[in-house]
Amino acid sequence: MTELSEMTFAEHLEELRWRLIYSIAAILITTLVAFIFSENILKLLVLPSGGLQLKAFNLMDGFMIKWNIALITGVALAFPIWGYQLYGFISAGLFDDERRSVFPVLCGSLVLFILGVIFGYYLLWGMIRVMREFFPPDIEFLPAADGYIQFILFFLLSCGIAFQLPTLLIGLVQLRVINTGLLRKQRKIAYFVLFVFAEIITPVSDPILAPLTVMVPLIVLYEISIWISRLIEKRRADQLEAA
Repeated sequence: MTELSEMTFAEHLEELRWRLIYSIAAILITTLVAFIFSENILKLLVLPSGGLQLKAFNLMDGFMIKWNIALITGVALAFPIWGYQLYGFISAGLFDDERRSVFPVLCGSLVLFILGVIFGYYLLWGMIRVMREFFPPDIEFLPAADGYIQFILFFLLSCGIAFQLPTLLIGLVQLRVINTGLLRKQRKIAYFVLFVFAEIITPVSDPILAPLTVMVPLIVLYEISIWISRLIEKRRADQLEAA
């Protein structure tokens, strides 16, 4: 691609158009593949429920459940392609050191998202069991398939996004928007925000133990982000001193 500084506005829009086409095409293909295997994916999503028999109450539920599963799975599977297109579009406007740092950040983002989804899937086994125990004996629980799937997908996506914390912080440090001094200074506020986030995505009556289960890994990721950011700033300072 032509360097950003040498591109006209029309060329810039043309590049953006083609990168969007590539990204959308990749998402459509992976979504189609995920739709074909949506029943297998659904079996994995139902496993943490401990044998719940999901029930559908609307004629379109069967298609919509498969479509929601396929779309979210397709977007996740296509990340290497649309993430690379995003990298290619913004890299022309970055300095050399910033350009070199963006691609590893994107790769790390993919790994962290997968780890976040795996972590969330692990938590679901205990969380669903606890939530089922809150139903009184005289109430029959009739789990709606669409409601269950939406909850599972929301929770898994939330965990995957939450694990992007190092990606966000390290990226901002690389772009010199923030520094490790600010991250250390605002540590208490960051912990509080992480706890609030954990409260939101853990719909369990226990207001302390369940959110802490989610919060502790996020705190670890926050501290790892500070450590990596410190290494980045040290390397940057060494390069300036050598120059």
